[in-house]
Amino acid sequence: MNLLNSNDFWQFACTLYAKPEQQQTLLDLQNQQSKNVNLCLLLYYLDSLNLSINAEQLRCLQQVASEFDTQVLKPLRSARSHLKANQTEIADYAVIRKELLSAELKLEKQQQQMLINAVNRLELLACTAPDNSALYL
Repeated sequence: MNLLNSNDFWQFACTLYAKPEQQQTLLDLQNQQSKNVNLCLLLYYLDSLNLSINAEQLRCLQQVASEFDTQVLKPLRSARSHLKANQTEIADYAVIRKELLSAELKLEKQQQQMLINAVNRLELLACTAPDNSALYL
């Protein structure tokens, strides 16, 4: 199997996430079911490439995403949320918010790179109609 390219995945993810209904669905999965948006996007990406993973491989990918979420992304989101709730007391709130969003986007891209690196170490199966997200959701 050819190795997957993180830039191709990033472009796929940005295109999919730009669709308002997809964005809302993914954010609902994140906020209501504690699902990882980048992992969801990766599973959709694998579907688009007709590649399938198994439950053990999914657990590996979840572990990769979970550690980065816990140590990096969730604290950043929490800080952003706290600042938003107290924005009237924060000098330069708009500038700080923009910078935090930019940092978060860069970190999301980093997490996608980590997921692609992990996928590239797995042996994926070719499949004509994969439904990888069914394993996760």
